[in-house]
This record gives sequence, C-alpha cells and structure tokens, in this order.
Amino acid sequence: MFGRQGSGRKSDDTKLYDVLGVSKSATPAEIKKAYRKMAVKHHPDKGGDEHVFKEISAAYEVLSDENKRAMYDQYGEEALKDGGMGGGGGGSPFDIFEAMFGGNPFGGPGGGRGGGRSRVRKGEDVVHALNLSLEELYGGVTKKLSLSKNIICPKCDGKGSKSGASGTCNGCRGAGVKVVVRQIAPGMVQQMQTVCNDCRGTGQTISEKDKCEQCRAAKVVQEKKVLEVHIEKGMRHNQKIAFQGEADEAPDTVPGDIIFVVQQKDHAVFSRKGDDLFMEKEITLVEALCGMKMTVDHLDGRQLVVTTAEGEVIKPGQVKAVYDEGMPKAGNPFQKGRLFIHFTVKFPVSGDLSDDALAALEKLLPPRPELSINMESENVEEVTMHEVDMEQEKRRREHEHKHSRQYEDSDDEGAGGPGVQCAQQ
Repeated sequence: MFGRQGSGRKSDDTKLYDVLGVSKSATPAEIKKAYRKMAVKHHPDKGGDEHVFKEISAAYEVLSDENKRAMYDQYGEEALKDGGMGGGGGGSPFDIFEAMFGGNPFGGPGGGRGGGRSRVRKGEDVVHALNLSLEELYGGVTKKLSLSKNIICPKCDGKGSKSGASGTCNGCRGAGVKVVVRQIAPGMVQQMQTVCNDCRGTGQTISEKDKCEQCRAAKVVQEKKVLEVHIEKGMRHNQKIAFQGEADEAPDTVPGDIIFVVQQKDHAVFSRKGDDLFMEKEITLVEALCGMKMTVDHLDGRQLVVTTAEGEVIKPGQVKAVYDEGMPKAGNPFQKGRLFIHFTVKFPVSGDLSDDALAALEKLLPPRPELSINMESENVEEVTMHEVDMEQEKRRREHEHKHSRQYEDSDDEGAGGPGVQCAQQ
C-alpha cells in the first residue's frame, strides 16, 4: 500500500525534526515546547516569514500525531503522501497555532484565519540592563547570561492536575476575582476588586489528591535558561536586543520577549557621541609652540602615535580630529567615526622661569606691542591686578542679587503695600 514498507529498513529522513530543532528521540512534550517557541518567533503577525511558519506548523502536525510520526520515522516524508495522510500539510498552519494558543494572540486581522476568535493574552516582556564597557562595544562581544524563567509544566502539560480536569473555584465562583467591602468611615463603605487567593485568579481549583506532582497545580515550573547575547561592533547606549518568546510561559498565554538594553559604562579616557570619540590632552607650552608627539592607547589595544606638522602651533582649547579612529558604525563596522582631541596648554607658573630664561625667551618670541603712555599726565594712573577665585566671585554675586531683591520687595510694600492708609482731614 505504501510502496516501500517491504524493505524493513527505517528511514533516515530527519527533515521535520530539523525544522523544529529537536532530535529524533524527542518526547511529545519537547516537540510541543519547540513548536511553541518557533511558532511565536516566526508568526507573520509578528513580522516573521510566512513560508518558515508554514514549515514549522507542517512539521508539528506530523510529529505531534503518534500514527503520523511512526509512519514518518519508518518510511520518511514520501510515505505520508503515498499513504494519504497529508504529509503534515493538511491543516491550516494558523488553525494549528490558534488551537495551541486559543486564538489570534497578536490582535492582527489574521487574514481570514481566526481574526474573529477570542484573543489570547500576551505575556509581559522582561527587560534586563546589559552593562558594557566601551572596549566591548568597540570590538563586539558575546555574553552568556543565565536566567530563570517559568515554563509550562512538562508533566501535566500546563493542566495542573494528574487527570487534566479542574473544578470551578468556590471562593470566586469561577470569576477569578472577589469583591471585598470594607468600611472607611461611619456610614461609608468601599468596594474593592481583588484577585481570588483560592485559585490565584484562574477561576478553577484542583483537589489536593489530583494536583500534579511536579508543579503542585501551579501549571508552570522554573527552568534555568542560558542566552547568548551577541553585541555587534558599534552598538549604542540604550540600544535593545530582543529574544522573542523567551519570557515566562503560562497556560493560554503567548510568552513575551526578553529584552536586553545596552548600558554603556563611563570610560577613563574617552567619551562618546554617536560614532565619534572625544578625549582631553594637556600639553606643555613648548609642545604647543615647537611641535609635539603623543601616544593614544586605543580601545582595541593598538597604540596610536599622533604628531603635529613642523612649525604647527596648537592654541589653548583647540580641537583636532583623527579620521577613521572613532567607533565602528553599527551594521557596517568597516566604517568608523572620528577621534577628536581637545588640547589644553599648561603654562609655566610665576617663578618657574629665571631672569636669564625670560630674557632668552623675549629674544626668540615676537616683540611686545609698544604702548604710547604719558606717565606724567594727571589722567594716567597705574593699577595692580590680583588673583580671582571665580567660583567664590559667583557665590558673592548671587548673594548680593538675593539681598537686593529682598530690599526691593520690602521697599515696594512700604511705598504702597497692604495696611497703608491715607488720613484725610
């Protein structure tokens, strides 16, 4: 009847198992779990590839059916078609998905594939901060992170009971919530709606004897999950990396996403703006006037040698750029931003230079500008400069301004404020 049954040799076809990412010895629970994860990830209403989604559904339709799976394991995919069992493609992939989750969970129109059915609640997304150094963002890195998450109990398949049955909760009569009335004042009461403690909001209860031995009627158990987070070169602060459908599982709920948010750590040398790097460099007066050479330890371990051209003078506060030595551009790491260097010049302190050194400098430097001053004139007066602490000066001015405002306000009240009356004779 099936053409190849007489050979007695089992098929080595593993295509359907490969589609779901499971081994040929996978249990029904493992196959179901794999389908849930991949169907959520590749569903067209979440931006997935519809062709891939159909392949996943077709594979699950065969491997979840005991008879079809046995036929496939023995004779391969062709035997299913030859035997009239549909090859796994008989049902709509969207019907299979909605049968698993109870409706169109993403709230989309569904293209005529169950859009009018009841919507299933989508689980909450879980957000984690991912603290990364500037070196890691420059060169890219892979982080392995261990997380705990709830998964559908594999022993009871999320039913919570051994028999798969449950009864209506007597505490809330199946509503999942209770209305609590409390008195807040004489003659005044307040009604509050709270989740039923007896059934934890499910509206159903399971007898003690019938509770699942593994989850104890919780319907979910905890599982350790290791996620590999790939940080691409040039990723930016607050950029998000999402793992679709990897958050907590719950019955009749589509799992949310686990989202990692890149948090860039401060760096001792560099600051970052977009794809550009910035750094401060203090140089001496000799370097500013006569030329300089400096080294920069870059984020990838290279040492950059930066020099000025002969005769080039660097002014205090001047900024220069080194092209293609900034951060890699996200998505195109072969292109890089610029490295900006902000120069400050350290001048000698009074008393550092001897009279002979000052005289020698004066001969080398351009001459001072000449001033025409008549010191004998009564309109000319020589004054002395003093050191000033600008922070202290700023506080003094703020204090004077505040005192002046208080004086003006009191003067306005005295001139015509409240309580002033004119006596007429």
